[in-house]
Amino acid sequence: MSLITRLLPLALVTVSLPALAAEPLEVFVSVAPQQTFVEAIGGEQVEVHTLVAPGESPHLFEPRPRQIAALAEADLYVRIGAPFEEAWLARLRTANPALPILDARKGIALRQLATDGDAHHDPGHEHHHGEIDTHIWTSPPLVRVMAGHLRDALGALAPAHAEHFAANHDRFVAELDALDAEIHERLDGLAHRRFMVYHPAWGYFAATYGLEQVAIERAGKEPGARALTALIEQARREDVRLILVQPQLDPRAAERVAAAIGGRVEAIDPLSPDYFVTLRRLAALLVAGAGR
Repeated sequence: MSLITRLLPLALVTVSLPALAAEPLEVFVSVAPQQTFVEAIGGEQVEVHTLVAPGESPHLFEPRPRQIAALAEADLYVRIGAPFEEAWLARLRTANPALPILDARKGIALRQLATDGDAHHDPGHEHHHGEIDTHIWTSPPLVRVMAGHLRDALGALAPAHAEHFAANHDRFVAELDALDAEIHERLDGLAHRRFMVYHPAWGYFAATYGLEQVAIERAGKEPGARALTALIEQARREDVRLILVQPQLDPRAAERVAAAIGGRVEAIDPLSPDYFVTLRRLAALLVAGAGR
């Protein structure tokens, strides 16, 4: 037998192995925290792409043509309710009518932004009732709900890995439950239950832990003079010394309020992929801001 004849079977095996290996599922999400959740459950069986890049605002974002084209070839899109989604879903469905779309909000009671921080009832500050708060991921118990949907969706797309997804889901949920218990332990005893934010991104977090956020910005607009005065008076009355801002947004209005009350501004990003680090830091800031 010649050397070529002896090596031919090995060569055939070597070439055919990659063809037998399953490709990771191509999953698209709207914001970075979702990527963390999908990767925690999917592991090496998923490749996750986030539409809104770090530093961008979901409220101003528009998907680029190359992102739409890539989405049309995806195995799954997980929507979160970001403002840009509705306008582009029809185009996505036209490009790929078979694209599975998972709504991460399924089974979750959604909040209205106008219900957050309305305590001062300032007549000079316009309220936009009916605007839905999309930041559902800021509550660990709600992420637990989302995790179950992700496990089921990934398992349906790749049944051979369903047990793998289920095991990853259980580990992830255990981490969420530990985080939830830790935050309750830190915040349940706070005497001051209100905190001030520039953009109302923490409503679900506040609702989960019995807190109330007071927002400076409403419907993407800075407050007028009367509303700003009312916010300053409220902060002084309630001894608020901490104002939270997002790094994607202009902090000048928050800085004006902080200067008037002798407080400080802290940047914390609800869009950070470092989910557990971010929520632990938020809890620590709220404890420090309450003087405990």
